[in-house]
Amino acid sequence: MAANRRRGEVSAVIGGEERRLCLTLGALAELEDAFALEDLGQLAARFGSGHLSARDLTRILGAGLRGAGACVSDAELANLPIEGGVAGAARVAAELLDAAFGGAGGETPARP
Repeated sequence: MAANRRRGEVSAVIGGEERRLCLTLGALAELEDAFALEDLGQLAARFGSGHLSARDLTRILGAGLRGAGACVSDAELANLPIEGGVAGAARVAAELLDAAFGGAGGETPARP
């Protein structure tokens, strides 16, 4: 299943399956709630800091999976292997945030 980058999608191998992830507006709202933030600017600033915990990665990837239509909880995701391990999860999260916030290749998300 090919991800459509123009729609903000990325793909990753999670749990041995290639899956699509997308930070839709609903997924971004979910992340605002999860991190107790007021708006997208605060969300972008938090992610742009470069300091993400394993819990942060789980929340970002979980929201991305749900944004693309998967029915998976963060707890379920936390128990699935991600291709490339923690480094792979961080790479996928960075790609997902870049796609959602419209950054150009590898830049940290800009304030919307």
